[in-house]
Amino acid sequence: MVDAWIAMVMGLLIFAGSLLSVEAGISVALIEIVLGVVAGNLLSVHTTPWIDYLAGFGSIVLTFLAGAEVDTDVLRDQFRASLVIGGLSFMLPFLGAWGMVLWVLHWAPEAAKIAGVALSTTSLAVVYAVLVETGLTNRPIGKLIMASTFITDFGTAAALSIMFVRPTPWIFVFLLASAVIVLIVPYLQPWFFRRYGSRVIEPEIKGAFAALLVLMYFARLAESHAVLPAFVLGLAVSRIFAAHRPEQQRFRVVAFAMLTPFFFIKAGMNVALPAVYANLGALAFLFAVKIATKFAGILPAARRYVPAHAVYTTLLMSTGLTFGTISSLYGLQAGIIDGGQFSLLITTVILSAVIPTIIAQRWFDPRRVGLGADTSGTRLLEAAPVREGGK
Repeated sequence: MVDAWIAMVMGLLIFAGSLLSVEAGISVALIEIVLGVVAGNLLSVHTTPWIDYLAGFGSIVLTFLAGAEVDTDVLRDQFRASLVIGGLSFMLPFLGAWGMVLWVLHWAPEAAKIAGVALSTTSLAVVYAVLVETGLTNRPIGKLIMASTFITDFGTAAALSIMFVRPTPWIFVFLLASAVIVLIVPYLQPWFFRRYGSRVIEPEIKGAFAALLVLMYFARLAESHAVLPAFVLGLAVSRIFAAHRPEQQRFRVVAFAMLTPFFFIKAGMNVALPAVYANLGALAFLFAVKIATKFAGILPAARRYVPAHAVYTTLLMSTGLTFGTISSLYGLQAGIIDGGQFSLLITTVILSAVIPTIIAQRWFDPRRVGLGADTSGTRLLEAAPVREGGK
């Protein structure tokens, strides 16, 4: 009965989140995070193994879809821009947060490293969800932001692995399985779509889910995470998805209707309000450090490459959730940080997902500038004009 009650509450929250998102004009991902905080702290809803798994799978599906939305031609043409923006988006917050937490909050050295990793992230899940809802995924500015976010999260994953994760024999199996899937799936996709596409039973979606579940399984064996391989797989099949827009739309419907809400609501449920209330000063400090270092790293580069949308790019890339949660949870489970430090990091990460996104949507939305008739000298739009159908 407990599981049935939790499932009922989750279903009502997911439905309420979609209505509130429409009425408030705010991304549903942010509404779901806030509802998760309410559910965990006021409604006494707790997570379960099936919620944990659905939330994990939802984050992987979101990351895969984000990769599938990237136009590889734009990525190639704007590789330098995404490398500079994404690299600075990781490096300055990582070093800045690590040093400030160590010297000002006087956390233990290893705990300070975890804080640096957790606060350096940009959430592919949040960025992709917002870009989809605003219709920017098929625009060059949206594709540059997603590509830059991938660079940031690659740096975060590499830092976490190099500094903390102990390699096991399974890590090589995981890398091999990831390489095989990334190479084979795009090769088989054209034949698969011709043979099994456009059917009500949706073999294309089921095949993609199967590949992602395989990645998740081997990632678990290796005590790693499947986010980056999932993004690379999405990137590898992006041209095929661009040529089959109806299938891509149906994939989105399944993901946003059923899977991704569990990820965002569970993220909010991780916040312990009593622990946060007892450390409001430290929370404000951590949030300020993350936002300040993100702006210091991203804004100058964004002004160079996308001057018309530099602030929007900076705000959206200041968000954190997926890898911030993963890094914080790893630190807690490994005994590197305690429960209070975990709640502070998680809350900071969630605030960074909510506040910059709301500001970006309310006051710096590129649609209000006018993407089709930009006269401010945006180099990205000049270098990579939007092609018909997003192809």
